[in-house]
Amino acid sequence: MERKNVWSSYGKKQLAELEKLNKNYRAFLDRGKTERECIREAVRLAQEAGYRDLKDVIKKGETLQSGDKVYNVCMEKAIALFHIGSKDIEKGMNILGAHVDSPRLDLKQNPLYEDTELAYLDTHYYGGIKKYQWVTLPLALHGVVVKKDGSRTEIVIGEKENDPAFCITDLLVHLSAEQLEKKASKAVEGEALDLLIGNIPLKDAEKDAVKENILALLKEQYDITEEDFLSAELEAVPAGKARECGIDRSMILAYGQDDRVCAYTSLEAMLDAKKVKRTACCILVDKEEIGSVGATGMQSRFFENTVAELLNCMGDYSELKLRRVLANSRMLSSDVSAAFDPAYASAFEKKNAAYFSHGIVFNKYTGARGKSGSNDANAEYMAQLRATLDKSQVAYQTAELGKVDFGGGGTIAYILALYGMQVIDCGVAVLNMHAPWEIVSKADVYEAKRCYAAFLQD
Repeated sequence: MERKNVWSSYGKKQLAELEKLNKNYRAFLDRGKTERECIREAVRLAQEAGYRDLKDVIKKGETLQSGDKVYNVCMEKAIALFHIGSKDIEKGMNILGAHVDSPRLDLKQNPLYEDTELAYLDTHYYGGIKKYQWVTLPLALHGVVVKKDGSRTEIVIGEKENDPAFCITDLLVHLSAEQLEKKASKAVEGEALDLLIGNIPLKDAEKDAVKENILALLKEQYDITEEDFLSAELEAVPAGKARECGIDRSMILAYGQDDRVCAYTSLEAMLDAKKVKRTACCILVDKEEIGSVGATGMQSRFFENTVAELLNCMGDYSELKLRRVLANSRMLSSDVSAAFDPAYASAFEKKNAAYFSHGIVFNKYTGARGKSGSNDANAEYMAQLRATLDKSQVAYQTAELGKVDFGGGGTIAYILALYGMQVIDCGVAVLNMHAPWEIVSKADVYEAKRCYAAFLQD
């Protein structure tokens, strides 16, 4: 069942569409380096496409009907969008679900300290990372500081050309004989991932003069104090814009493509849908990288509650109908897969690996080793999707996440499957997954958008 590289199949029109989509995708990545920033951008794009805030609809007591488009945001970190179809919603929805959080370094609640006349910010890594990949890189700070009076200060430092950047230091190779003998997981410890942020002492300060100077600058430039770190969400992420990769410009190199590549293409497919028979839905959630927990993760009741509100605004809510809507729905868990890397071929099983530029990837099951923790999609559902994509001439492939005994991973698929709906993982192949800079194929981004669009229209 060999799949071909899709680049050679594109005509001029498709290549133009591909380049436009990928240009817009890079802009989305640059504007959305945190979950809050991604949701803010999603709201902006949704409003431009004619979507209304469901909370406003509820407040005005309006009734929703076929053709209406609404969205609902949860704590600025998750969003659910709905395009109401012509068919009875009780027959189910077509749902695209992705996550917008990515591995990073979060500042601790009490982060600022000085050691030997150097000032640092203490961090706690978020999600699965190889810690040694995060040292000696230019890093930026993104996030929000909320004061006791409720006022907010948005922070973005390190992205503009004239901004300062931050860095985590590493031991020079000349003195690292002992460090190089350690396992890779121990070569850089989690508590050593602290951002170097300053060296100038405050004049006349008696103690921790460099730290005091940093606090003076924070007060002067952002009107925040050390106590305000207690109610802040600040994330250290790789500094710099998404870039085209390769002499042929066939790929994209950027931070956070797991899973923003699927989030963006899902959102674009949703916003481009003109008329739908089955109600279309797109969910972009937070916290997937740490188990989909919390109020903004997929395990929360946010999505279920939003569907209940939607049915109520349609004048037809009941607990039984809500259960039927969810059980009769179909979902693509839009999450990335590992691309085959010839440099590490021993980790993959070639017949069941995902390849760059071979189209969207279906992972019938994920989990670890003996399919532990996986959602295993039904053969009937896979057959239905094959028919849909073949009809729309969408390039697709199937894969597993590496060799059976090498590890594995999970997505939000199993959570939606708890409602009894049909769910399968379907996303873009990624090189360097969970590294500070990840790589995808432009062709796969294009095929992902086409796949999600065909699914919503099915």
